Amino acid sequence: MTGVELPLFPLAAVLFPGGTLDLRIFEPRYLDLVRDCARQDRAFGVCLILAGTEAGAGAVPAAIGTLARIVDFHTLPDGLLGIRVRGGGRFRIGATRVRDNGLVLGDARLWPDEPTLPVPPEYGLLATLLERLLERIGGEMARVARRCYDDASWVGFRLAEQLPFTPGEQQQLLQLTDPLERLAWLTRELPRFQDG
Repeated sequence: MTGVELPLFPLAAVLFPGGTLDLRIFEPRYLDLVRDCARQDRAFGVCLILAGTEAGAGAVPAAIGTLARIVDFHTLPDGLLGIRVRGGGRFRIGATRVRDNGLVLGDARLWPDEPTLPVPPEYGLLATLLERLLERIGGEMARVARRCYDDASWVGFRLAEQLPFTPGEQQQLLQLTDPLERLAWLTRELPRFQDG
């Protein structure tokens, strides 16, 4: 699909399909974005910042990002608005424009969902590692259906968000379109996180 105009929320973090992020909203442009998306039940785009900062002057977003849907609102201890978003499909941004209030809008082309592929035996250790990590962390992800651990995309995306990769590395993993290639990348990098 081409020509979908998408409001963008550049962040110093990567949102993966099926993942969640908690956001602190205080700038008027993002308060407007949240209000409009909530009223119209619309998604917005989360993109990694390539240059600039999250607050203040405009940031340069990565061309590939993830659709975000608001799933919860709450008031933070400092009185600001907090939202939780869940990642949907991925997109590529073409042209962008900036509204008067500083909000960046992008012409987005939505990517098709990845095929559902089983985790091959050679990557079974990744699914086991992920299950242990999520059990230790607890929360919503620790209670997912067992079948999720057999889905190569789900396992790859969850490990990409749980292991301490740099935002640039997470962006690389987001941009891969083959779930088995993502699992191979994770397997190659896993020794970095093993205790010496």
